[in-house]
Formats: sequence, structure tokens, C-alpha cells
Amino acid sequence: MTNSQPELKRNWILAALMLTMFLAAMDIAVISTVIPEIVADIGGFKIFSWVFSIYLLTQTATIPLYGKLADLYGRKKILLFGIGVFLLGSATSAAAWDIYSLIAFRGIQGIGGGAIMAIAATIAGDIYTIEERAKIQGWLSSVWGVSGLLGPVIGGSLAEYINWRWIFIINIPLGIIAMVLIGMFLKEKITKQKAYIDYWGALSISGFLVSLIVFLLNGGQSWAWLSWQSAVLFFLIVLMLAVSIFVERRAKSPILPGWVLTNRTFLGSNLAVVGLGITMMGPQVYLPTFMQASLGFNVILSGLILTSMSIGWPTASALSGRLYLKIGFRNTELIGVILVMLSCIGFLLIPWPQPIYLLVINLIFLGAGFGLISTPTIVGIQSVVDWDKRGVVTGTNQFARYLGQSLGAAIFGAIFNATYAKELNKTDLDVSKKVENVLEELKNSELSLQAVDFIKQALHIANQHIFYGMIVFSILTFLTILLLVPKKLKKFEE
Repeated sequence: MTNSQPELKRNWILAALMLTMFLAAMDIAVISTVIPEIVADIGGFKIFSWVFSIYLLTQTATIPLYGKLADLYGRKKILLFGIGVFLLGSATSAAAWDIYSLIAFRGIQGIGGGAIMAIAATIAGDIYTIEERAKIQGWLSSVWGVSGLLGPVIGGSLAEYINWRWIFIINIPLGIIAMVLIGMFLKEKITKQKAYIDYWGALSISGFLVSLIVFLLNGGQSWAWLSWQSAVLFFLIVLMLAVSIFVERRAKSPILPGWVLTNRTFLGSNLAVVGLGITMMGPQVYLPTFMQASLGFNVILSGLILTSMSIGWPTASALSGRLYLKIGFRNTELIGVILVMLSCIGFLLIPWPQPIYLLVINLIFLGAGFGLISTPTIVGIQSVVDWDKRGVVTGTNQFARYLGQSLGAAIFGAIFNATYAKELNKTDLDVSKKVENVLEELKNSELSLQAVDFIKQALHIANQHIFYGMIVFSILTFLTILLLVPKKLKKFEE
């Protein structure tokens, strides 16, 4: 199936895709705002981070499976199933009676979210031409910017004036509207074929991914990297990887075909997206904390400054089509990586304390760099395969991005914590030596002005080291694209 859908139907389908992605994106943005109210109501402060982690875990682990199923049974059925599961998770999360039930129901939400993230981009590749996809990816990318802007406002308002449970309840009518639109307007002509489900492959790959993501999310935080928990998980990762390779090599219709991992076009693009995922986590996770603690901005202002990255991203995504049609996918991606590197260098050159307008300008250019990497990579790999392989390559690309984000959270967390702890050990001032106490420490009215200035300076140095790390990974991403992605993409044939 290609872009044979009538224009009106395509517009309604796009609206439905944007609405489903908005649900998944808003869910992440909203819940981070209201977690204090949730914990105050049902308890569980010590393990509340799993409310976020379990969603990311189940979403990321199921994306490759959904991509394969979409190629076998069609996009429509799998996406409707995913939205239904997401709404079931939303309804049960709203009814959670303690933190453990909420974590379990958030896991169900993530299983549905995996289908949304895998299939939405695949459908866009089906119904739009290669010339149109850049603009459409820009629209889809803008969903994340809008959700990042509206999420804290909507979440905070619902929690303050009604109840935190409404952040989940509100998903239900919106999800039903999206399902109705997709059911009415998305038409598929699927060639009937005998489907072979690679159950053992799905099980082994899911086991590998779950072990890997749990290792990345919790290593150095819930437990030390050099601990028995890390050792057990590392052994399990290696074991499940070996089992997955063994099973997939012998499967008649593997979840992850070998060509996805060995073909230069797919391998280079997916590794580039891993680099994108790693790099983007630096500002997303630690820049708000830095702005609040070191620069004294409030939560709303720091959030608004960060969303300026969402101005450059969809704009560059929409404009990238003109570039990759003229100079090719690889060269467009390389320009994006260079823009990311220059933006990181720009952050290092801004004098401390950083003026707001310079932060905003730099973040806009950083987002533009990310947009010039993300859109050509996904459009490029979609353009070289037929319909029956587009789900697999798109799902693998989406998985690579989320894997990169998990890696980035772990890597930059280690950089930030190690740098800040090192700076704290240089002083004899009466300040807490625990990294996690920094925001509470700055609120201490008994803290001397000298100690406050020292902590802010230490945070500035730690934040700069994150930008050094981003430069390193952007260089690695540049080399990956330069060496692995072909100058001209050719139609893939097994």
C-alpha cells in the first residue's frame, strides 16, 4: 500500500496519528509533573521512579515485535490493538490503589505505547511519498514539542483542581476518537499469506531487551555498577543475546531479520539514531535541573526554555525534504550532526551565568540539528524497502532511538554525578556530599552565600562536562554516518 489514499482521508489519518502520538508523548510529560501528588496520595516514594521506568521498559521492548506484526497483519489492526491496550492501561492506572498497582498498570500502558510509536511512523511512510514525508515527519515531531509545553500545564491543573487520576482518564475519550478515525479512514489492501509467528524469537529478544534496559536504567542509581545485581543482569544480557542470535538465525520468519542488522544502509542509520538518542538525553534530563539550581529559574521557566528545542526540531524536519532530495540523505544527516556539535560548543562558550536568550537560541539550533538527523534516517530506510518490510525497518529504527535514550540517561547520569561529587570533595565548606540532595541543599536558609555560590559553580562544571560528552557522541555519530551510510541509497532486495 502506498500513497493511494484520497487527500481528505490522508488528512484525517494524519490527524489520528498525531492524536495517538500526542497521547503517548503527553503521558510522559504529564506524569512527571504530578508525581509528588501521586506519591502523597498512594505512597511509594522509594520506588516511584519505576512509574516512569516500567513504561519505558515495556514500550521499548515491544517495538520490534509490533513492527514485524504490522508487516504480517497490516498496520491498522496492530495500531488499533495498541491504542486499546494503552487505554486499558490508562483506565486501570486511574484506579490504582497503591504504588505497586500503578507500576503494573503503567507497564500495560507501555505495551500499548510500543505499538503507537512503532506503527504511526510506518503508516506515514505508507501513505505519503518520499517528497512529502519530511513535512509529515515535521508535523509528527511537533507533537513532542506541543506535549512538552502543554504537559506540565495540563497535568498540574488536573492534579490541583480535580484529581491526579484524571491525567489517565482524559486519555480515554481522546484515544477513542483516534480509533474511530483510523477505523473509518485507513484502508489497507493486504495480500493474504500464511503467517509464521516467531514466538521463541519474540520471547528471547524481549528477554534481552528487558534485561538490557533494566541494567541501563538502574545501574549506578538503584545499585552500583560494580555490584551483584549488575553482575547478574550483565550475565543475563549476554545469555539472552546469545539465545536470540541462535533462535533468529534458524527462524523461518524472524522478528529481527539478519539483513536489518548487517545491511550498511540499515545498520548505519540505526546506529546514527542510537547516537541521536544518547545525545538528546543530555539537555532533556539535566539542563532543567541546572537552570533551576545554578541559574535560579523556576520550574515553569526552565521548562519553557527547554521546549525552545522543539521549535527547531519540527521546523528542520519539515525543511529537510528539500535538502535530502538535492544533496542526499547522508549529507543531510551529516549537516544535522555538525549543527549539534556546534550547538554543544556554543553552550560551552556561553559565560556563566548564562543569559536566557543565548540558551534559547542555542537550544533552537540544537533541535534543528536533531531534526536534520532524525527525519532523513527514517525516511531513507523506508524509501528503500517495500510495504511488507517497512514495519520491521521502522520499528527497528524507533527501537534504536529509545535504546539510545536509555543509554544516554545512564551515561550522562554517571558523568553528572561523578563530576559534581568530585567538585564537592574539593571544598571544606559545610555542604552535603550527596548528589541527590542538591536542590534541597540550595533551599537551606542556613547555607552561607559562599556555599551557595560554590554549589552553583559545581553544577555549572558538571553541566559543561555533559556537553563535552555530547560532543564526543556527536563525533561518533558523524563518523558512523560517514563510514556506514551509502552516499546514494539503493532499493533493498534480499
